[in-house]
Amino acid sequence: MTNRIIATLVGATLVSATVLAQQKPPARNISPKRHPNLAAAQRLVDQAFNRITMAQKANEWDLQGHAEKAKNLIDQASAELKMAAQASNAR
Repeated sequence: MTNRIIATLVGATLVSATVLAQQKPPARNISPKRHPNLAAAQRLVDQAFNRITMAQKANEWDLQGHAEKAKNLIDQASAELKMAAQASNAR
C-alpha cells in the first residue's frame, strides 16, 4: 500500500513538472515605437517570468505552488499592459 502511495506521488510530481515546464512566457506584443514605457514594462514582466522559471528549475519545481501563482499573475499583468496600450491607441 505504501509503495502505491509513493508511486502515485512521484507520478503526480512528474506530471506537474512537465505541465509547468510547458507554460509559455507572456507575449511581448506592445509596440516600443508607440508605447516605449509600456513595452519596457512588458519586457520586464517577461524577464520576471523567466527568473521565476529558473527558480523553479533550481528548486526542482518544489515551491509549493507559489511560483506558479506568481507566473499566472505576471501573465495577467502582461495582458493588462497590452490593454493599456490598446486603450491609448483608441484615443
